[in-house]
Amino acid sequence: MKPTELAELIRETIIDEVKSRKCVTSYRDPIIGFVAANDPGFANLSQWVKFPHLMPAELLQGARSVVCFYLPFAPEIAIANQQEREQVAREWAVAYQDTNILIGKITSRLIEVLVQHGVRAAAEPATGNFNRKELRSHWSHKSIAVLAGIGSFGLHQLVITDAGCTGRFGSIVIAADLPIDKPVPRERCEYYAFGTCTSCIFGCPVDALAKDEPIDRQVCWDRCLTNAAEFLDIGPEVQCCGKCAVVGPCAVKSAV
Repeated sequence: MKPTELAELIRETIIDEVKSRKCVTSYRDPIIGFVAANDPGFANLSQWVKFPHLMPAELLQGARSVVCFYLPFAPEIAIANQQEREQVAREWAVAYQDTNILIGKITSRLIEVLVQHGVRAAAEPATGNFNRKELRSHWSHKSIAVLAGIGSFGLHQLVITDAGCTGRFGSIVIAADLPIDKPVPRERCEYYAFGTCTSCIFGCPVDALAKDEPIDRQVCWDRCLTNAAEFLDIGPEVQCCGKCAVVGPCAVKSAV
């Protein structure tokens, strides 16, 4: 199968899985990007995330390409989570749970489909693949999204895509070439582009964000754990908040 045909098969599989989802959450069209497994940026990921990051070949022997996809929530989910500064909207918690499950289904289906075409693939979970002491991931879907050119980091340390930052990322490594046509890197955060927006800092209910300083991961994580305790009926690990994501102009689209 030619790289362009393989890329189209991957796109169709992701879109079909989103359309056939069996969950409450509604989504907008997914954003999909590709990056070569030998992209020089992978060598810098450990420095970016301040933690040893896997190389694609460590996840899959013979890795040639990495697929990254973003599933943006419907705007009403972000709006629901804007209503109160402290309380996380139930719609947001449900979307978090639904989307983690959906990403697992997408990557599992992709692996099945690709195997049928003689292509090996491997993936990491949408969440939970991080060191609970350091609070850092050994496979950062967000950082890979930046390498693939589908988004850029914002002041809130989330990745802003052209469809905003209120959604979830997934990725999969494959042992085949794909047509790599990364967009020209650009800032999508108003603060980094113009120094004009700090909405996310004021939106954070626990002051985990500040200008030009790393996010306080422990404070943020403690808040997510507190929120998870309120949504045990949804799932055992609904560690979410999203308040920094929903308050600014980058919530559902790129502001730059």
